[in-house]
Amino acid sequence: MYKVIGSDQKEYGPFTPDEIRSWISQGRLTGQSRIQLEGSPTWQNLSELPEFAGTLVAQPPLLGTAPAPAPAPVKPKTSGLAIASLVLGALGLLTCGLTSLVGLVLGAVALIKIKKSQGRLSGSGLAIGGICVSGVLVLMLPIMAALLLPALATAKSKAQSIQCMNNVKQLNLAIIMFANDNNEQLPTPSRWCDDIQRYVGGAASVFHCAAQTGHECSYAFNASLADKKLSDVTAPAQTVLVFESNGGLNQAGGPEIAARNHRGDFVCVGFADGHAEIVQAKRLESLRWEP
Repeated sequence: MYKVIGSDQKEYGPFTPDEIRSWISQGRLTGQSRIQLEGSPTWQNLSELPEFAGTLVAQPPLLGTAPAPAPAPVKPKTSGLAIASLVLGALGLLTCGLTSLVGLVLGAVALIKIKKSQGRLSGSGLAIGGICVSGVLVLMLPIMAALLLPALATAKSKAQSIQCMNNVKQLNLAIIMFANDNNEQLPTPSRWCDDIQRYVGGAASVFHCAAQTGHECSYAFNASLADKKLSDVTAPAQTVLVFESNGGLNQAGGPEIAARNHRGDFVCVGFADGHAEIVQAKRLESLRWEP
């Protein structure tokens, strides 16, 4: 590859030997045109290079004419990889740094291609910018994860608590409906899940809290209400009806079998008036268990 000095005294190139021969044949370069082998510090007259001697003899320059300037260089094309690197790096702000991993790789590849393009590609600044932005966001991934994971855990726990509350409210309603259809008689503690099946539409999910695994039923019936009627409960808004427990289907008992399934040692409790609350486990003993 060679560089040449045009008649405007500007440097052009690099060009292949075939391109140089073509311009000699067209009279655009002469034996006096200055040329430099790429990588060499020395500029020479074109006639001093044996490689082009045959072409110079075959196409002698016209007398009295000055060599035409070398063709203007083609405007380099901006590297698409460099642009993609910067864009993906910036998008890492929205993707928690995931796209920045790709941006980092593309930026490095873009720089290599630009250096090997011999001036046909530009955009090294964009590639370097993409590498810097992507690198910073990739380094921040552990920090982002440390901030995000607790928030996700809190959101998951809150969603589970809401679902559990809804389950307890449906179970409360089913028990009250059962009592209304059976002369105010509450379900038998040893088969309360079976007794209210038709009042929950047969939905097994109502008996299961997402915060609990391994049991068919996540709730227990207040055993102190055995053989009682709904009308026997003098303070329904304060009296426990159902509560979270890990025992399985048709479990009944008191606060001793309550399960702490939610973040912060909380228990979901349903009351005889139909409402539900999430209460601290240490408050269970102070709740009203007797009718």
